[in-house]
Amino acid sequence: MSIISRMLKQTAVYWAPAENDTGGVAVDDYGQPLYADPAELSCRWEDANEEFLSPDRQRHLSKAVVYVESDVRVGGLLMLGELADVTDSNNPRNNAGAHEIRAFFKTPNLRASEYLRKAVL
Repeated sequence: MSIISRMLKQTAVYWAPAENDTGGVAVDDYGQPLYADPAELSCRWEDANEEFLSPDRQRHLSKAVVYVESDVRVGGLLMLGELADVTDSNNPRNNAGAHEIRAFFKTPNLRASEYLRKAVL
């Protein structure tokens, strides 16, 4: 077992942004983003204020940094906890502690056999 997989001892709920027919983010009739069904991910959640560059090359300050077991998409939502902790399944943003993923970084280990995946909220 690698150090990367050993550090992921917590659980987070992830809502991926739903895709439309052209591969973009699907929105409802009011222009609000739609999300896929939630899924649990192993993670390491760190409440940390860290400066980062967003995909549009702007400087921002994070609320949290979350190391996850698989790729996640910018615009999706993460919440520390389990599926049983979800209180509003119709609107994921109404769940306490659910935050939008504002940046995602993926770094291979030296052998490129495994990746460190980092979501910035």
